[in-house]
Amino acid sequence: MTRPLKFVDQNIDDYAMQVTYDPATGTGNVVYNLSLIKNADFEYAVSILKDAYKTGVSVSGLVRFYSSGERVADYVVPEGCTAICTICSITFDGLLIRRGVPITPIGGGVVEIENRAPIRFTHIILYEYTTIDPLQVLISQQITSVTDVMRKGSGNILANIREFHMEAESLVESVLDELADSSFTGILEVGVPNVPLLGVPGSPQYVSIAAVGGTNPMAAIREGGCWVQTQAMKGLMDVRDLVEIRDY
Repeated sequence: MTRPLKFVDQNIDDYAMQVTYDPATGTGNVVYNLSLIKNADFEYAVSILKDAYKTGVSVSGLVRFYSSGERVADYVVPEGCTAICTICSITFDGLLIRRGVPITPIGGGVVEIENRAPIRFTHIILYEYTTIDPLQVLISQQITSVTDVMRKGSGNILANIREFHMEAESLVESVLDELADSSFTGILEVGVPNVPLLGVPGSPQYVSIAAVGGTNPMAAIREGGCWVQTQAMKGLMDVRDLVEIRDY
């Protein structure tokens, strides 16, 4: 029997509905990305992850490393590689859904940053028209300059955007307040009703929110000349299985 095509917006809905993360208690399940690097690049990757968190281009400072041969759910880390699990920004969509805020994922793309302020999306792939995660695709195009943003404050980073009805603004604000005291730092910009955000038009009576892409650190590692393979939205993980990158 042939399986029907499943577009990314459908995958986002599936995973977001299963998020149970509570920022106040630091418990529950989050959506994670899984990336592979060569063992020899481990120390360099750790330094990039630390810098990415400090400069605000990663979703969170929480991370988990797995060595060759170890199992991450049903996935076995290949020989010669280290797996890096990081929080996916789709976790934020799950937090909003749990508060009763219906979310419409729009797409993922590349955002131009100038003096540490987001300017506009320069590229975007809409979730409803692709079966491959947009940020996973865009990393391979070598059009990011995440390292420049980390070091100089200007460049191009990965980001995504979603929208919600303006009647839910107070609920969204309460979630953002909770995240302010957590290790989740991935919100890039919040829009206003009926106004495009970073150049991306929204629906009438809706508000858009842009978040940094969870794979930005991997893009920076790749910019440094290292081999990286990323699988976005790999699955769900207990947030307590992750540790702060600053502890490395």
